[in-house]
Amino acid sequence: MPGSSVSIVEVDKYFGDFHVLKNINLEIKENEFFSLLGPSGCGKTTLLRIIAGLEDVDDGDVLLDDKSIIHLPPNKRPVNTIFQNYALFPHLTVYENIAFPLRLKKLSENEIKEKVDWLLSLTRLEEHAKKKPNQLSGGQKQRVSLARALANEPKVLLLDEPVSALDAKLRQELLIELDNLHDKVGITFIYVTHDQSEALSVSDHVAVMNNGVVVQYGTPYEIYESPADTFVATFIGESNLMKGTVKDLISENYVLVEFPTLGEIVCFKDKPVNIGDDILITLRPEKIRISHLKPQLSSDSYTNVVHGVVDETIYMGYQTKYFVRTDDGYILKVYKQHASYLLDEKIIQWKDEVYMYWNPDDSFIVEVERVD
Repeated sequence: MPGSSVSIVEVDKYFGDFHVLKNINLEIKENEFFSLLGPSGCGKTTLLRIIAGLEDVDDGDVLLDDKSIIHLPPNKRPVNTIFQNYALFPHLTVYENIAFPLRLKKLSENEIKEKVDWLLSLTRLEEHAKKKPNQLSGGQKQRVSLARALANEPKVLLLDEPVSALDAKLRQELLIELDNLHDKVGITFIYVTHDQSEALSVSDHVAVMNNGVVVQYGTPYEIYESPADTFVATFIGESNLMKGTVKDLISENYVLVEFPTLGEIVCFKDKPVNIGDDILITLRPEKIRISHLKPQLSSDSYTNVVHGVVDETIYMGYQTKYFVRTDDGYILKVYKQHASYLLDEKIIQWKDEVYMYWNPDDSFIVEVERVD
């Protein structure tokens, strides 16, 4: 099943006076797994419904393979949508639910059987073919929805929070199945979710939306490691946000920043700044190392070292979350992974004095307030 590229061109949408989508521009490559990520009300589902033809646009265009589909009704567009509520026919078996769109096309029984059998195998539902939806688990029902959608051989499959109704373990299992299914069928997937872990784990590219605009577009790695602004930094994963003043430009790539609660810290200069500018930086908790011992560094090292006392610990098995109060009163979040827990140094506990250190390359500037 070849997929199609999708282009969203300057799309605007209003609901009454409410500006839901504001000049949205996106390029989605053919056959890729693309995610629209954002909080409830950001406009991601509305954009998905516009691609499906379930909502009109007030301005702009939607292109499939560089051809406008904006005036095509939903049933004439080579797309199918998977919703979170499954939308299965309760009186039909799994086999008949999948066969339904094929019967509408008036295919022969032999053609229908061949296609349905292949889809049952693809979605691992062979042993459930004769069951009704009320005899299936949530994950199985969603796999039936997927098989039925794929029966139409769409160029683009739209997925509107398809795993949100499932428990955490089933969500992860179905996500893996979705990713594997995408690899097998090869069509374009556009996935809507508010869960950043879902989007990061399966996507080729992600568009982060907030208040009707795309605030950042990129690979999962780019979105997580280099957030474009404060919203992305806080919405995607967890982060330490620290505000300070640029004290010196120490090289082409690094700046010295004075933080009221941390002292002087070297930061990566990923945005243009001047001495005296107030900046906000983000630093992921897992990028910080923590130890009872002060690290021994060379004189020319830019590594940042901060002393503090453990204010709170949360043991989670694979890692421990530390909340450390620095000497100047700032609470720094530090996440320590346990690759070899029993072989690590003496366990860090509540009220222990510790040193935290990190590479300047792991901090990014998310806001700049220029000096007059």
